Amino acid sequence: KLLIFDEPFSGFDPVNAELLKKEILELKEAGHTIIFSTHNMSSVEEICDNIALINRSQVVLSGNVTEVKNRFRTNNFTVRFHTGSGKIQAIPGMFGLLTEKDLAGTSEVRIHKEPGITNSALLSTLAGQTEIISFTEEIPSMNDIFINTVSGTNTTQA
Repeated sequence: KLLIFDEPFSGFDPVNAELLKKEILELKEAGHTIIFSTHNMSSVEEICDNIALINRSQVVLSGNVTEVKNRFRTNNFTVRFHTGSGKIQAIPGMFGLLTEKDLAGTSEVRIHKEPGITNSALLSTLAGQTEIISFTEEIPSMNDIFINTVSGTNTTQA
């Protein structure tokens, strides 16, 4: 009923790591409790429901993985649009531009949405400026959160 792993994916090739991950997930679905210690944050995102991040023998962050990721949201979005369909202009009080780049036939901007603005309102405003191809919120990975938490720097804003 209880399994404890220490770095369960260390040393495995991708095929065997995937097989082990499937076995762990099947045991989890069957109601077993699984505890593992790892530095592999991508496996944390794929397998864990809850985490405790330990740094220098202290729990520095804990909780449900989804809730933890939501706490570290940056309100940054990546927007792609057809180059000839208009240009995205910042609107003070709603969003600012972080970066802009031209790609083959498309353009991409990273924007920062101001607090209190809904995603629907933001998307509607952007759609009024240009023909949107994609609109994606930049949700920080557990790796970003780990680095941010233990180093005290915010790597998710860059």
